[in-house]
Amino acid sequence: MKEIKERVEILTVRHAGDRLDVYVAGNSDLSRTRVQALVAEGRIRVDGQVAGKADRLEAGQKIEVRVPPPEKLEAQPEDLALDVLFEDPSLLVVNKPSGMVTHPAPGHPTGTLVNALLAHTDDLSGIGGKLRPGIVHRLDRYTSGLMVVAKSDRAHRGLSEALQRREVKRLYIAASWGHLSESPLEVNAPIGRDPVERRRMAVVEKGRRAVTRFRVVERWIGAELLRVALGTGRTHQIRVHLAHIGHPVVGDTVYGVGWERGMGGKARQWARTLSQKVERQFLHSWRLSFEHPVSGELMRFELPLPADLQTCAEWARKDCVS
Repeated sequence: MKEIKERVEILTVRHAGDRLDVYVAGNSDLSRTRVQALVAEGRIRVDGQVAGKADRLEAGQKIEVRVPPPEKLEAQPEDLALDVLFEDPSLLVVNKPSGMVTHPAPGHPTGTLVNALLAHTDDLSGIGGKLRPGIVHRLDRYTSGLMVVAKSDRAHRGLSEALQRREVKRLYIAASWGHLSESPLEVNAPIGRDPVERRRMAVVEKGRRAVTRFRVVERWIGAELLRVALGTGRTHQIRVHLAHIGHPVVGDTVYGVGWERGMGGKARQWARTLSQKVERQFLHSWRLSFEHPVSGELMRFELPLPADLQTCAEWARKDCVS
């Protein structure tokens, strides 16, 4: 069997001032916790020198990241907090918290939604395989909110087909920097792998069709609260489309790092304060509706902003423009 060697990545710093752990996590597939562990093990160097996780970076510096071979993944039940909003013999609807990865993957072998689900029930669809039982669709690690999970293969097939037909309606709440040129606004731009940084997604000519619709709910001094509807379901779609039109998601450490620094006047300090208050990307899956794959009943769920995002929104709207 071919020996699996450690993975070596070289990152070039684009913006000065970011912490080492934040920058590496935002520009790789590694979690911030995993990055900090690699730093502690001396596996991350800046311009050839061992660095600390909180060291501030300078533009143009080279970061060498050495990731050891991955351990064999196997999803096991874990007694983790699980917020189940609805459950019957066919499916569950859950509230995924920010910070929880959907299923085991390199760098995230445990502590995932799948681990929690396996401890909650013995009945999960096997269509997704051993690492993704019951998973019909995903949410990014730092996106919170509603997800539907299949307990039977029949439900899994029905929900997957409904997703392909665009019959599962998923609505999000997001905060984006700046102000959209119009509202409502539809972005129709294909998404694929970033040709330069392969672990990111980007709008690319030969990408897969992607459609997102945005509507402004509140206009703040240097940002806006949006309601977002997916016309398609591509990886990082909302975040990529907003970054593509120049209004990245507030708190997005991958596609929106440092965007608020370009603001002037009163908006500059306001944006700086908001970016300090928002500890993760301001993106929440707040409404989910679909036809039950077995009974045919129309299912509809809504989930308000979680406390962390609600607190930030309340601060932001105090002095809102309109």
